[in-house]
Amino acid sequence: MEEANAEEYDALLLPGGVMNPDYLRTNQQAVDFVKRFFEAGKPVAAICHGPWTLVEAGVLKGRKVTSYPSIKTDLINAGAEWSDQEVVTDNGLVTSRKPDDLPAFNKKMIEEIKEGKHERMAAKH
Repeated sequence: MEEANAEEYDALLLPGGVMNPDYLRTNQQAVDFVKRFFEAGKPVAAICHGPWTLVEAGVLKGRKVTSYPSIKTDLINAGAEWSDQEVVTDNGLVTSRKPDDLPAFNKKMIEEIKEGKHERMAAKH
């Protein structure tokens, strides 16, 4: 993580599962890395428990998201508007609930990456 530079990437995908997001959200370098994507308006995608890292980064206030149902309250408490949908897109931020949602998640993630930077995304942060 020490060597990763957000400036060198066009988009960020946060993994699902429980272990990866739980580790990432406790790693300050990873949290800072995520923040830089929002500051730059670059697309970010997170599935399953992946949005936990977004909670730590403080970038969810006023955002529409979804996630694995067990972290719904965490996201709402972070200021997000949570809904139970296979994929939710909010101006460069793409979120999904579970592996069954991967086809819709991948499609939306690719669309957002093709669009590039989202100025409103940077301004919300």
